[in-house]
Formats: sequence, structure tokens, C-alpha cells
Amino acid sequence: MTYTIAKTKIPLRGTLVAVLAAASLFTGTAGAQQRQMPPALVEVAEASAEMMAPQTYLPGTVVSLNDSRISAEIAGRVVWIASEGTLLAEGDVIAEIDDRNQTLALARNKSQAARLEARIKYLESDLARLQELAANNNIPSSRLEEAESTLAMTREELSQARVAVEQAKIDLERTKVRAPFPGRIVERLAQIGEYSSPGRQIVRLVDTEHLEVSAKAPVTLARVLNDGQQVVIRENDAVADTRIRALVPVGDALSRTMELRVSLPAGSQYVVGAALQVGVPANTPEQVVAVPRDALVLRREGTYVFRVKEDNTAERLMVTTGAATGRVVAVTGGIESGDRVVIRGGERLREGQPVELRGGVNLASGR
Repeated sequence: MTYTIAKTKIPLRGTLVAVLAAASLFTGTAGAQQRQMPPALVEVAEASAEMMAPQTYLPGTVVSLNDSRISAEIAGRVVWIASEGTLLAEGDVIAEIDDRNQTLALARNKSQAARLEARIKYLESDLARLQELAANNNIPSSRLEEAESTLAMTREELSQARVAVEQAKIDLERTKVRAPFPGRIVERLAQIGEYSSPGRQIVRLVDTEHLEVSAKAPVTLARVLNDGQQVVIRENDAVADTRIRALVPVGDALSRTMELRVSLPAGSQYVVGAALQVGVPANTPEQVVAVPRDALVLRREGTYVFRVKEDNTAERLMVTTGAATGRVVAVTGGIESGDRVVIRGGERLREGQPVELRGGVNLASGR
């Protein structure tokens, strides 16, 4: 049995018309969806005119305001030393030195003072008796003068004995080496059983609470840096505003650098020896347009910001960044002072999309 399949011819012009109609319908639907994008919830801030300068970053190190090698003030054998890592308050004992000699000296001086006090009482009584005899001309005046002189000299000896007692107390107290400020013991420089003499270093004590950053700056920056000037510190990607506590305007003859002491932001947690970078102006500040750091959107194709236009829709602008502080960054690329820029919610924002402020203010509708 033989079957015959009939061939049907479809006109080419009709096919093209159908395809174009479907494409037009899809495009119209996409455009309608674009026009119907819901408002994006964002936070905005204004670009501002700032006096800023290009920054250069200097290597810095976290140091303590109090880092001392504590020495003994008296000679003797070391009988106890606090271990490394011990946290001490001001006045706490760091080490103890054998105090037997000082204890004996104090007892001897107290005994001497007591003996002189007893002798003075006797001499005062004897002087009173002699004064009665002299009043009746029963003794020569020289005898009375001698008694008065002996009493006066003994009183001076008592004063010296009391000074010796106080000195012995000080020496006894010095057998206990105490912390001059709160901190931690980071190194023992003497060991139990060793003989210590005045000036012998016992421990290294470091104040781990009061810290700052030490950095070396080229002497050529002395004309643009000063005490109290705002700078930034950077650790990895974290940047924070701070200030120069002190500029030491004395350069090193070999390195041609000078020291900066920079305060750490309140509440920051660092350890002595941590490496930071200090951002300082590299030139005289100039007026620029700056935006908050949070306004920058970083992508592989570049850096851009979203500006809220007059019709209250988002406009994406490619920008070039310049000088920066911990709070704002100078930008160029169409941004002007007073422009509203998105600082929250810009990650998924699209070109031309209406925006709504957090808190219910709808910028797209002006409400």
C-alpha cells in the first residue's frame, strides 16, 4: 500500500509578520515592567564641598604611653617577682627584696630615738633642779649653762635619730618594688635568688590601656602637619578618623623623617606592636566635592554613585575617587555640592528606578 504526503506551503511574508508582532509584544511588556518598577527603599545624603588634600599613608605602630623598665632602689637578694602577664594596678607589688637588714636598721634607730627621749626627760628634770639652786646662788652660773647646753645638744641628737628612723622606714619600703602605673608585666629582667643593686632592672611594665600610634613622616610634610590635625588610621579595609596628638618637629639626619604621635579612636581594641597605617595630607588642602564613603558602589567596571535626580529617580554616575578621610571621599564625575546621593540601598538599585526614603518619605511622588 502506498501513502502520499501532501506538502503545504506557508507564505514567508506571513511568518515574518508574526515574529515581529511577538517581539513587539515582548518589548512592550518589558518596557511596561521597567516603568512599573516599585520604589526602592534607600537612605540619602548630600554631597558637600570640603577642604581636602591628597593623602599619603605612613606605616605606624601601636605603642603604649607608659612602657618602663622598673629598677630596684636598694641592694639585696631578690626573694619574689611577679610572673609575666600579671596585670597590676598602680602601687601593686612587682618584686620583693630581702628586707632583714632594713628591718634591723629600723629597730636600731627606733631604740636610739627612745634612749634619747629618756635622756632628755632626765636632763629636763636636772635642769629644773639646777635652776632652783641657781636662784638661791647655791651653784655657779657655769653649771647651769652647762646643763642647758647638754639638754639642747641631746634634743638635736633626738631629731637626727628620728630622721634615721624615717630613713630606715623608707629603705624598708623600698624592698618592695611597686608599679608606678597600671599595666602588665611583659618581661622579667631578674630572677629569684639574684642579687639586686640600686638601678638594677627588675621587670618591664607596659600600660596596655593607654595606647597611641607612632609613625615616621618625611620632614617635607612639616609645613602641612600640626598638633591636633585630623588624620585617619587604616587597618586592612577599616578606616577611622583620629587626630595627631603631637608632632615632634625634629628630623632624623639619616632618614629625614620626624615622629608623629597619633591618638587612637575611643573604644578601639589594639595591642602594643600592632601595625597600622596613618593617612596624612600630602599637600595643602583644596576645595573638592565629597560624598560619604557609603555612597560608593564598587564594581569590576569601576566605581559609581547613585544620584537622586529632580524627578526623584536614581541616576547612576561613574566617578573617580580622590582624597579621602575616614568619613568622606572626594569624587569627580558629574557630582556637585548639594546633590543627593544614595548611601543605603544602592546595591540593587537600577538606572531610572524611583526611590523612597526610609521612614516613609516617597521621593518619587514628592510626599
